[in-house]
Amino acid sequence: MVVGVSKGFEKKLQLVGVGYRATLEGKDLVLNLGFSHPVRTTIPDGLKVKVEDNTRITISGYDKSEIGQFAASIRRWRPPEPYKGKGIKYADEVVRRKEGKAGKKK
Repeated sequence: MVVGVSKGFEKKLQLVGVGYRATLEGKDLVLNLGFSHPVRTTIPDGLKVKVEDNTRITISGYDKSEIGQFAASIRRWRPPEPYKGKGIKYADEVVRRKEGKAGKKK
């Protein structure tokens, strides 16, 4: 708690995928994630959200659990998938990749 008030906590998210981007519109975070509509989420009070080059989201504040919960709710829209690595991932997260189909054998 003391660290949260003095320094603050921070979570970084990264959008990976063609056409995946984030913007801030007032108190809303607008995400384009390949759906037919943009996803709008209201930023809770006490949290600050910064968007850098449309693909990096930084959530900061003094309440660690609230930051983690908001980051998880954003990530829930498109968790990273193992075949192409597309989705919303934490900046320090490593996505284990899978090979996919082997193709037709001759």
